[in-house]
Amino acid sequence: MSGWLANVDWSEIGQACLDTLAMLGGSLLLTVLLGLPLGILLFLTSPGQIWQNRAVSGGLALLVNLLRSVPFIILLILMIPLTVLLVGTSLGVAGAIPPLVVGAAPFFARLVETALREVDRNTIEAVQAMGATTRDLVFRALLPEALPGIIAGATVTAIALVSFTAMAGAVGAGGLGDLAIRFGYQRFQTDVMLVTVALLLVLVQLLQMAGDRLVRHFTRR
Repeated sequence: MSGWLANVDWSEIGQACLDTLAMLGGSLLLTVLLGLPLGILLFLTSPGQIWQNRAVSGGLALLVNLLRSVPFIILLILMIPLTVLLVGTSLGVAGAIPPLVVGAAPFFARLVETALREVDRNTIEAVQAMGATTRDLVFRALLPEALPGIIAGATVTAIALVSFTAMAGAVGAGGLGDLAIRFGYQRFQTDVMLVTVALLLVLVQLLQMAGDRLVRHFTRR
């Protein structure tokens, strides 16, 4: 077994891991920063809520659904001109982050909206009856009550981003996906392919365990 793994360039594997983590960390942060307010806005403008507006709600829903319906590998290619405009390149870690965010933020926004819909209506009405502003309603009632669901949604999104980073390797984004394609697929190095798959599985498992632990911590019993 050691002789078989001796063909693996561990320095390349290490750099690929760092690239994957950089893509995941950067894109997840931006996804949450963009997807959270988008999800809140989707909820607040939906029928029966305080900012209900059919035109705004319908427009946002259409935008989110359109972005979610585009396969990520196609989104990568479609966004190359915009990515170059934003970060100066469509390659490497920096070139992968814009399409990763555009692909994941609408998905996370829908999960946020779903978590907010699960907040007890009586809690919302009680806060409104006390004369709370929209800001108070969001930050003192909706987000605290929906926090476990939002964390669970962020965990699902992070795991989806891991698979997106692997696909981004097909267009030169770097990371474990790029390594698996260049060495595992194009050069028929099965050992490299198996190592990268194993590392991706470990990363997904760690993310799921961390997310589950945070959900249990913030769930009110």
